[in-house]
Amino acid sequence: MMRSRHLLLASAFLTPYFCSFSYAQAPFAAGTASAASGQKATGYLAVPAGVDAATNIPVVVVNGAKPGKVLALVSGAHGTEYASIIAIEKLISDLDPAQVTGTVILVPLVNVPSFEQKVPHVNPVDGKSMNRFYPGKADGTQTERASFLITKEIVDRCDYLIDYHGGDLDESLRPYAYWGPTGREAQDRVSKEMVLAFGLDHIIIWRERPTDPAATRYLDNTASVRGKPSIVVEAGHAGTVETDDVALLVNGTLSTMRVLKMLPGQPHPIENPVWLEKVVDVLADQLGIFYPLVKRGTYVEAGMRLGTVTDFFGKTISEPRAPVAGIILHVNAVPTLKKGDNIANIGVVAVKAP
Repeated sequence: MMRSRHLLLASAFLTPYFCSFSYAQAPFAAGTASAASGQKATGYLAVPAGVDAATNIPVVVVNGAKPGKVLALVSGAHGTEYASIIAIEKLISDLDPAQVTGTVILVPLVNVPSFEQKVPHVNPVDGKSMNRFYPGKADGTQTERASFLITKEIVDRCDYLIDYHGGDLDESLRPYAYWGPTGREAQDRVSKEMVLAFGLDHIIIWRERPTDPAATRYLDNTASVRGKPSIVVEAGHAGTVETDDVALLVNGTLSTMRVLKMLPGQPHPIENPVWLEKVVDVLADQLGIFYPLVKRGTYVEAGMRLGTVTDFFGKTISEPRAPVAGIILHVNAVPTLKKGDNIANIGVVAVKAP
């Protein structure tokens, strides 16, 4: 009897200790950023020198007070897509580890050289897009080495991923998202919940994507091929930082975290988005000066004139037209137009929602 009482007393004292221990989040590190449970830490992903220069990519770990899944938020693959970069900067400040269940890894600026030199689309160190060379190579150029490190340190260690983009310096873009179904029912259900919870009202169904794990090309696709639900979100246009665009990305992230049970509160999913079954590029066939006739968000019919291209003497040399009916997702935002440049992207509305 006495032994039973002693056991009961011991159990009463030990239970709170073990309960609190079982709910403690383990420390988490990404690069040099290491955070204990309930803490936030900053650091870098150190890309070593190789055939070209080394670089340091900033990274933040928000390690929640309660254990759970790991969400990666990555921005700035194109260092002049400013609205998405600023949105992640705001999330770094706003996310409170005491309110977070699980861990959030934030990478606000992948392409530091692009940001420093105000170079759109590519990494000026090697002339490569930093969202086209995943999963990367340890012995490649800077872009490939950075992609290799991000795959290892971020993609392979997260459970979910959101890749942020927007209108580069020469792109007048309306907000939209990408959802890439994989054919894996459970994974696709979660990624669809994520993209709906994010709340952008136009969603591209991205079906034709690489499936070879050694040649996934895109960041979100690298995560998807590895079994991690992932989405792409875009807002911001022509290098601007409008408060409405930043708010779309920040609020969409918080809503997605709520649907993933990583933050308290209810998500606010979009109920009737416009689903787009494909995107058609309209490319320039020669050098000239571009005068647009359409704006981002405009609905066009097949054959409609998108603008006029003149030579340097003002003579019309081209009148690009829409090859399909759809919505202008983005249109060239500057007069400069050279052969191969993207005049516009047209989203074709899906006949049926997925």
